[in-house]
Amino acid sequence: MSEAFPGQRKGEEVELIFRRHMMTAWRGLVWLVFWGVVGIIPMLLWRDNQDMFYVWLGSLGVGVIGLLYVYMLWHFSYYLVTNQRVRQVRQKGLFRKTVVDLGLDKIQSISYEVPGILGGMFGYGTLLLQTQVGNMRISMVRKPEKIYNVLQDLVEKVAR
Repeated sequence: MSEAFPGQRKGEEVELIFRRHMMTAWRGLVWLVFWGVVGIIPMLLWRDNQDMFYVWLGSLGVGVIGLLYVYMLWHFSYYLVTNQRVRQVRQKGLFRKTVVDLGLDKIQSISYEVPGILGGMFGYGTLLLQTQVGNMRISMVRKPEKIYNVLQDLVEKVAR
């Protein structure tokens, strides 16, 4: 048997992999716009100096690096649902990540919420997995109803 992910147990099958909504990476876009605007300021102050264009390009490059960094954090942070557990993997920097496993047999209840018109329009919401020791809150998830149904079916199957 080949492993689909590191730490996979014998008999464990991957049911679903999902990420938070792409809108959670908005900080990268703000970073890009900020450095683009900062780079324009020298161009406006010293209009005669042609080298200020390269200052703007350098500033824009810093913004692109920030955007790529935030995208990397989003891309390498995901939730993996198997027939035995829910695994949360969060990338917290270039060399640091955290992994939290929650056994399906430990889940007492599952709920989801779609926030108003915008949540329904863009297809995102929040999932809440409740256990005796605490809750796992997963916000800004695409298609929360689909994930909710998959989790409910798996928890029921494990309970039997």
